[in-house]
Amino acid sequence: MSISLERGPTRKSVLMLRPLALIGGIVLVALGAWGLGQSAYIHAKAVLAQVLIKAAWHRAQEGVDAPRPWPWADTHPVARMIVPSRDIDLAILANASGRTMAFGPTHMDRTPLPGERGVSVLVGHRDTHFNFLKDMNRGDIFEIESKNGNRRRFRIIDSRIMHKDDLRTPAVKDLSYVLLITCYPFDAIIPGGPMRYVVLAVEMARPRPKPKPPRPKSIAITGFVE
Repeated sequence: MSISLERGPTRKSVLMLRPLALIGGIVLVALGAWGLGQSAYIHAKAVLAQVLIKAAWHRAQEGVDAPRPWPWADTHPVARMIVPSRDIDLAILANASGRTMAFGPTHMDRTPLPGERGVSVLVGHRDTHFNFLKDMNRGDIFEIESKNGNRRRFRIIDSRIMHKDDLRTPAVKDLSYVLLITCYPFDAIIPGGPMRYVVLAVEMARPRPKPKPPRPKSIAITGFVE
């Protein structure tokens, strides 16, 4: 299931979404209190959290600094990831941690924000938000949207399975890269294994506008006028 994060909300719609943050937070706690199965609870929390984060992302695009999705949240959305070919539309959260990853893909601190020069590292759970990575291939494209609304396109150039102790960030600063990391295998019954599925993508060059052809000079045509 994907959650649409269309741009251009009205101020009235955003104000109406704000009480949803408190209500949604209470629902998250209630789901756990009702003792749902662990898998069902994780999926319900992931879906509901993206709805609340959607409202926070709209506020961020309106200029609010680090808006929290719910009152006691210790994270906020810093970017938006769109994969048109997979109908994926997700907010990227700050402060990567196991707790934050329960609500959405997260940005690793001390790495550039997605779209900035260098390698931005994003991590997410294999069975929820980053499950779609198993279907992505070299050459596939996704988009990253920043708070100011600018979108950058990234093309996957490599994917591999690695041990978590062997993970390294490529030392590049000339272009914008995104490194996506999730646990592996995707269908593991017992979570917390040492293997990781790693996808590296590079920003695509923006096409330059074609120059307008020069206007033809006026040429006098004689001899054809009846």
